[in-house]
Amino acid sequence: MFVTTAAFNPMSEAGAFAPVYEKLEELIAHWRASAPMKHSDLEDWLFTEMLEVGRRFYQAALDERGPGAVLQPVIDADGEVHTQQRLRSRWLLTLFGRVEVEREGYGKPGLKSLHPLDAELNLPPELYSHGVRRRAAEEAAKNSFDEVVISLGETTGAAAPKRQVEQLIERAAQDFEAFYEAQRAATPEEVAKSSGLLILTSDGKGVPMREADLRKATREAACARRPKFKHRRAKGEKPHTKRMATVASVYTIAQWVRRPEEVVREFGPVKAVQTPRPKPEDKRVWASLKQPPEEVIRQAFEEAARRDPERTKRWAAVVDGNPLQLGLLMVAAEEYGVELTIVLDLIHVIEYLWKAARAFYPAEAPQAELWVSERLLEIVRGRSSVVAAAIRRSATARDLSPKQRAPADKGADYLLKYADFLRYDEYLRAGLPIASGVIEGACRYVVKDRMEITGAGWSLDGAEAVLQMRALRASGDFDEYWKFHLEQEQKRHHTNHYAEGKVPLPPPNSDGGNLPHLRLIK
Repeated sequence: MFVTTAAFNPMSEAGAFAPVYEKLEELIAHWRASAPMKHSDLEDWLFTEMLEVGRRFYQAALDERGPGAVLQPVIDADGEVHTQQRLRSRWLLTLFGRVEVEREGYGKPGLKSLHPLDAELNLPPELYSHGVRRRAAEEAAKNSFDEVVISLGETTGAAAPKRQVEQLIERAAQDFEAFYEAQRAATPEEVAKSSGLLILTSDGKGVPMREADLRKATREAACARRPKFKHRRAKGEKPHTKRMATVASVYTIAQWVRRPEEVVREFGPVKAVQTPRPKPEDKRVWASLKQPPEEVIRQAFEEAARRDPERTKRWAAVVDGNPLQLGLLMVAAEEYGVELTIVLDLIHVIEYLWKAARAFYPAEAPQAELWVSERLLEIVRGRSSVVAAAIRRSATARDLSPKQRAPADKGADYLLKYADFLRYDEYLRAGLPIASGVIEGACRYVVKDRMEITGAGWSLDGAEAVLQMRALRASGDFDEYWKFHLEQEQKRHHTNHYAEGKVPLPPPNSDGGNLPHLRLIK
C-alpha cells in the first residue's frame, strides 16, 4: 500500500512537536532556494541548524510530557506534607540550547518546594544539564579551560563562561572517591582470570599552583625568595610555585622471567631482540593534590585488596627509593596483612651508576659506558653490596680527593642503603617487573601533559577535579563513573528530600494536564 505525499500531513498529528516540523520545512525551503553549496558549506550550515532542530525537539518532549502533577501526597524527608500546589518554570541549558521546563511545585509556608518532575527527569539544581557537564568534563580532561569554553561555544548550543566551566568540572568530579570505594570485591572466578602478580606503585609530581593553594612551607619559601633577575631565574633558583601530587597505580601482570644478561642488553646502545613484554592488566591510575601520601597509599592497598581479597597473588611495589614512600608502604603492608615485595626501580640505580662513573672518566668517555654496564650486570645478579665496596676501593686506589670521589661515594652509599630492595636476581626469577615505567608514564600523561601547560596556575579544587577526570579516562572508568555520578545526583538533589526516598509519580499515561494546578503567569 502506497501513501501519496498529499495524503500525509505530519503537522496534523504533530502536537507539541509542530515547531520541529516547521523548522525542518524551513530548512528544506532554504536549501532548495539557495545556490548550490559546496559540501563543506552545507555541512557547516546544517550542523548549526540541526542544533536548533534538537533544541525544539527537546522542548517539545518536555511540553508533551507535562508538568508532572501527582495524585499522591507529597511528603518530604522530615514527614511534612506539602499541600500547596503551583505551576513553576525553570531554564535548562542543554547541548542543543536553552529550554524551559514547566513543572508542578508542591510547597508549604516555611518549607522549600518540591518538584516531582525534577526528580523524574533528574534535573541538576543549576542551569547546565548533565550532558553539558559531561561534555565540559571530558574536554577539560584534555584541554585548557579556555579551550573548553571555545569548544562548547562552537560545537554545542550551550556556550558557558570560563568560571561556570570550572564549576561544572568540580561538580562532575565530586563522586570520584565514593565511586572507587563502592567497587565490589572481585569474585574467585575474576581473580583466577587475572595474572598472578599484583603490582602497586606510586610517585610524586609537582603542579604549579596559585600562591593561596600552596602548602604552608612552599608558600613561605615563595614569599621569602629574592630572585637575582627580574625576568628569569638564576641557576639553582627555585620558583616555589608547585604543590606535589601523589600519583598511584595498581594493576596485575603476567610473570616475565629473564636472565640478568638479557636485562643489561636492553640498556645497551643496540637493543637486543627480546620476547614480547607482558602488558599491565586492568590498570588503574590516579593522582591527588589534596590527599596526603599516606591516604593515597591506603587507597592503593584498598584497590589491591578488592582485586585479591583472599591474598592469592604475589603483591609487589615498584618504587624510586623515596624514604617516606617506603615507610608508608611497609606500614600499610603490615596493616593489610600482606607480604609485600618492594622493588627499587632499576632506572634510578642506573642513574646513580652514571653519576659515579663521572668520578673516574670524563663525561663523554666511551669507557664510562662499559664501566656502568659491567657494574649493572653485577647488581642485577644480586651483588649490589659487592659493587658498592668495589666502587669505594677504586676511588681510594686512584687517590681521588674528597670532592673528586664524592659522586662515587654517593653511588656506593645509595647501593648500600637500599640493598634490601636490590635483589634483582630473585625478582627476575619470580618474573617481577624491575622498572617503574607504568608510574613514570602516569606522572606524565595524568599530571604533566595537562597540569604544566604554559602559564598554568591552578586552584586546589580545580586541579584536583581535572586530575580526577584525567584519571578516570586513563583507567577506562569514565563511562561507569558517569552512571554512578548520575545516580548520586538523583539521591543528592531529589530522592533524599522525600519521605523514605520515594518520589510520587504522575498517573500512568497522563501528562498531568487533567490535574488541578495554578498556572504561573509570566
